[in-house]
Amino acid sequence: MTTETQSVSGVTVIVERLRLLVAGLPPQDGVAVFGAAYLTVTEAVAEHLAAGDLFRSPAEVAALDVLFADRFLDALTAPRAPACWRPLLEFRLHPGVLPLQFALSGMNAHIEHDLPLAVVDACAALGCSPEELSGDFHRVNDLLAQVEEEVRDRLMPAPEELDVAEPLLHLLSSWSIDRARDAAWASAVTFWELRDRPAARAVAAAALDDAAGLVCRCLLTPLRSAGRAGRAG
Repeated sequence: MTTETQSVSGVTVIVERLRLLVAGLPPQDGVAVFGAAYLTVTEAVAEHLAAGDLFRSPAEVAALDVLFADRFLDALTAPRAPACWRPLLEFRLHPGVLPLQFALSGMNAHIEHDLPLAVVDACAALGCSPEELSGDFHRVNDLLAQVEEEVRDRLMPAPEELDVAEPLLHLLSSWSIDRARDAAWASAVTFWELRDRPAARAVAAAALDDAAGLVCRCLLTPLRSAGRAGRAG
């Protein structure tokens, strides 16, 4: 089996795990909502890895993709999930939270917190520096931007709900996937520079986790009453 084939195989396993996760949950579950959006991104990555038409180093991208996905999947079964994932896990069935909020909260947790740590783990495993991954890292931005736009279009409340969901427009204008990716890259570089200072890195990682969790909790602020949510469903 070639390195490229192994790369695609690893990401294909992640795709199947995400499909099983989404299929096994009620569609209104916040984890299922984010999982479906994340599945779309991962399928796109797998397709480009198989085609060999986008990434300079498919093996490195695949290694990063698997480590990245594992952080989300592990958080779902951890005895105590990272702070960034706790809001989504706590509010996942809240009737007053809109599906688009679940998607954005999951993206924020995964990109702002999980991604920089996955970059550093991938660099350690591959024996390279973040700078060597930077080209392919930023190529993924186009895929993420496309999926984020599709998710927003698909999950935007129906016109008759906009009077209730109007605050959502403020949330949409306050969160940007491009800014989240830029912040993730800055964090990855910082953690890499701290790789020989484990105590300092642990403090920085904990602060990042808490900060991402705070943003996620704000993104999940209920925007409609339980009664109205039940009638809308």
